[in-house]
Amino acid sequence: MEARDHRLIAIWNQQRIPVIFRRQRPQPMLVRLPYAIDNRVWLRDKGRRHPHWNTGYKCWETPTSWFDALVHRSLARFGNVYVIQPHRQLQKCAPACWNAVGFDCECSCMGKNHGSGLPEGCWREISETFAFKWGPREYACRLITVTGNRSRQSR
Repeated sequence: MEARDHRLIAIWNQQRIPVIFRRQRPQPMLVRLPYAIDNRVWLRDKGRRHPHWNTGYKCWETPTSWFDALVHRSLARFGNVYVIQPHRQLQKCAPACWNAVGFDCECSCMGKNHGSGLPEGCWREISETFAFKWGPREYACRLITVTGNRSRQSR
C-alpha cells in the first residue's frame, strides 16, 4: 500500500473487521484480526506451517495458499472480512470469472461476478478469456459479508 491510498490505510487500521492483504507473489499475505488471545492458533488451524507475527505492520504473515480457507473461516468467525489485493484496471470480466470457484479474483469486477454463474445485465460473451495489454498493478479493496447462507462481496 502506498501512503496516498488513504482509504486503504483507514481500512487496514480499523480494528473491528478482519483484513486480509494479499500482496504480489511471492510475498506472504498480511492478516489483521480483531484481538483475541487465540488468534495465532486460530490462524494456523490444522496446518503444518505457523503464522509469523510482523512487528512492523502489527499483523500476521501467512502463506498465500491459505487465502480461500482464511476467507471462509473469517466469514464463519467474524461474519465479514476486508480483502485488499492486487488489481489491474484494464482487465475485463469473462465466463472464466463467472464460473470460478473460490474468492481469488483479480479482474475488473473485483469479485462482484466471481462464481456467480451468469451475472446480471446484458453480457455478450466473446470468448472464455481475452488478450490485451495490462495496466499497472494497484491495490483495491472489497468487503465480503455473510448474508443468509451466502457470502456477498462489495467494493
